[in-house]
Parts: sequence; structure tokens; C-alpha cells
Amino acid sequence: MDLAEYRRAARAWLEDNLPADEAADGVTRAKEFMAKLYDAGYSGITWPERWGGQGLTQAEERAFAAAARDFTLPTYVFSIGLGMTGPTILDRGTDEQRERFIRPLLRGEEIWCQLFSEPGAGSDVASLQTRAEHDGDHWIVNGQKVWTSVAHHADWGLLLARTDVDVPKHKGLTMFVVDMHHPGVTVRPLRDMSGKANFNEVFFDDVTIPDEHRVGEVNDGWSVAVTTLLHERLSISAGVGMGGQKDNPASLDALRRAVDTSDPLVRDQLVELHIRSRALALFNQRLAQETKAGIFPGARGSAAKLLLAELTLFQADLATQLVGPESVLADHPLAQALSLAPGMALGGGTNEIMRNIVGDRVLGLPPEPRVDKTVPFKDLKVGTQA
Repeated sequence: MDLAEYRRAARAWLEDNLPADEAADGVTRAKEFMAKLYDAGYSGITWPERWGGQGLTQAEERAFAAAARDFTLPTYVFSIGLGMTGPTILDRGTDEQRERFIRPLLRGEEIWCQLFSEPGAGSDVASLQTRAEHDGDHWIVNGQKVWTSVAHHADWGLLLARTDVDVPKHKGLTMFVVDMHHPGVTVRPLRDMSGKANFNEVFFDDVTIPDEHRVGEVNDGWSVAVTTLLHERLSISAGVGMGGQKDNPASLDALRRAVDTSDPLVRDQLVELHIRSRALALFNQRLAQETKAGIFPGARGSAAKLLLAELTLFQADLATQLVGPESVLADHPLAQALSLAPGMALGGGTNEIMRNIVGDRVLGLPPEPRVDKTVPFKDLKVGTQA
């Protein structure tokens, strides 16, 4: 079918199949909806057919996104799997791993999280201390992760751990798939300023991981992590798995309904919001097309994530300015959106880190001096353990 027909069919399907019972358990609703979405052919639209995807093009994916724009899809708990860990398994995993993990993810049977950041390793992820020690045909993991989104719902996690302290920090890491229900895995939700708990701290105490769940080669985990981080920044920027804009009180359409658009100054500000939003959407579309064509976007994914963070902050500031002080009151529809906005400049890499990456790897500016890239991890004086 042509794209217009595809979009109409997708919209009709969404109208008929979105769950109506808002009071039901969110995870249960999400899993049931993802199963329906998969069976209808709208989950994993561009993912390979061999592993459970639809094998279609970016054009169909954009058509579905356009159809879904006016709905709120209950898919947030799958955002990490769909946008970050799943694509990493597709790119860097074995055929056995793809066969085991991809289809259950796309059908909503299993939820994933990403286990990178630690209390002493946020923006500098490579300084992480969680250890994985080889023991026969498996690995023993001990350590702590933090800011792990949806870990309290997750069945599986993509875990970056240190496997060699005698080499520089980037060279002694290995990536694993870890069972989040394994004895020794403890997940503790952390509440943010909105009062909700979307991320967590996670503890590993003698957790066993079979070697067949290792992703990539031993001590080559950083290159796998770079793949994940690229997908993370692209997916955050594009809003993969995040539902839709229908219920976003800070969206352009919502603000147009909430303020007096007869004021020319207000119209100018809303036009600025539209231009920024459209520019980011077009940039994301270009990066997605290049990725599908086998062109690695590289550090430009960091530019997309930076643009989204700046757009989110601009959107929140504009909403507050146009609606007034009452927008921050607890019972106002904008309150939660405004409280979450600053986090976009932190999660997935701070704006400052994104600017450093873009300056160094896109613009070719001189990098900041670094003395920790050639020193064995065990000899570093800060944030290390033997």
C-alpha cells in the first residue's frame, strides 16, 4: 500500500486498539498493547524480519509516527529496549542473542533497562567500578548502578562492567546481558522532584552471568557502549517509545489553545517554538535515513540530543512565561512537564558533555587535555578500586 493509505490504516488501528482503562496497571496495559501492536505489524517497523521485525523502510516508520502523533501510546516502559538495548543487540549481538531477545522485546513480553551510570561514573562512564570476574563459563558481577530508568519493571538489562584493571579505563570494559530477576540483583526506585520514580539505583551482589550473554569481545565493551550511546542519543532526540504529544501540556498545539494568540508577540514566540521543533524533526529524519543506509551518524547523534534538551528547556520557559506563575502549582497541567524539563539536560549525557563531543568530533576543535586515557585503571587516583 502507498504511504497515505498506510498512515490512514495505522490511525484507524490506533483509534480501535488503544487501551481505554486508564485505571488499569500501567505495565500490564503496556504489555497488552505492545502485543497487539506487534501482531498488527506496527512494532519494529524497520527491524529485520529475520529477528521479528517488519523489514519495512523509514518511510513507513515516519508514516506510523505521523498517525500516532495525536495519540498517547502506553509504551514508555519499552523506550529503553526499543531505542537503545534492542538496536545494540541487533548491531553487536550474536545470532543466538538476536533470536532469544529481539522478538520478545518487540511483542512486549520483556522489558529492558540500560546499566551504565554509577554514583562515581556519570558523564565519565568509562570510570565505572562495577566488576565482572571470569569464573569458568560464567562471570560474577559485583557493584552498583544508578539513574537506571524502568529498572524496577525490567526483565533484562544491558550491563557495562569492568573486567580488567591493568589497562586504561576505556580498554578494560565488557558488555553483558543480565537477568534483572537473578538472585543478588536489588533494585531501589528513586523519586524525582515530580514525586514519581522512573529511575532507580541497582545493586549487584555475586550475580552470575553466563558467557553466552556477553555482547562483543572481552574488554571491547567500550565500543559496544559507544553503539548503545549513539542509539540512546538518537532515540531520546526522536522520542522512540515515548508515546505521543497528545497529552503534553507544553506542546505547541496545547500552548496555542491555552494562550491569547491574537497578541503578535505571543505568535512570534510560538513560531519560534515551531521552527525549533521542525528543525529538530528534520535533523532526526536525516540521521535515521543515514543510519538505515549504513552511514554511521557518529557524534552528530550528540548534536541531536543537545538540540532536544535545549528545545525542552525553551519550551518549558516559554510555557511558564505565557501561562504565568500558576503554571508551576502542583495541580496545574503544566507542573509536571516543567519539573521534568531540566532533567533532559542531564540524562543521556549533560549538555556540556554533548557540546564537548560535538566540538571535538564534529567541528574538529582541539579536545580538552586528558591524562587518564593512557594510565592503567588501577593507578588512577580518583574513582578507582583495585
